[in-house]
Amino acid sequence: MISLFLDTSNFRLIVGVVDESNNNIITMHNEKLHGDLSTKVFEIIDLCISNANIKPTDIKKIYSVIGPGSFTGVRIGVTIAKTFAWARNIKVIPVSSLEVLATTETDKDFIIPMIDARRGCVYAGIYDKKLNPVIDDAYISLESLKNNLPSGATYSFISDDNIEYFDLVEESNVDIIKIINKHKNEEGVNPHHLNPEYLKMTEAEANLLNKENDSRD
Repeated sequence: MISLFLDTSNFRLIVGVVDESNNNIITMHNEKLHGDLSTKVFEIIDLCISNANIKPTDIKKIYSVIGPGSFTGVRIGVTIAKTFAWARNIKVIPVSSLEVLATTETDKDFIIPMIDARRGCVYAGIYDKKLNPVIDDAYISLESLKNNLPSGATYSFISDDNIEYFDLVEESNVDIIKIINKHKNEEGVNPHHLNPEYLKMTEAEANLLNKENDSRD
């Protein structure tokens, strides 16, 4: 089975075409972008499909990263996955952006993937080496994250952002085969039911909620 992996959740664009029958990545593009995601993503998807020597109709499954991360980036990837899956009548398997970061190889007990959420906060989770969540993905302050680390264990902090709060933060080295092997037997979701997972309200949503609360007072 040929699958498409798509991650636009942060400033790193990852697109992969995978043959699940033999755990083989046919083509993959992994690139840091700076503000030009929306102009490049379609070109990169087309290039990966072309380099894989397949047709779009050969793709039978989509792994879509649904967040957390950049609000705009998450929306772009989810919209592309929904449209592609709806047009081909195939299902989508939603994947956490933090779980993707947690595929980075480490010799530590736990992996702590982090995405900068600004103002002293991050999107973060804690995973073991089998990608099982020890602490679920959350929008959390760096201080609270530090206070919730399991005692008596070693950690690898993984992030593509510049987070200097912890002593050592390693850049990600994503292994999409790990993600696919964990999720490939899942049923997936109808593309109409695929939704972003922001973990935090947008500023506009927060302002609207504040106005609604003020009107009730």
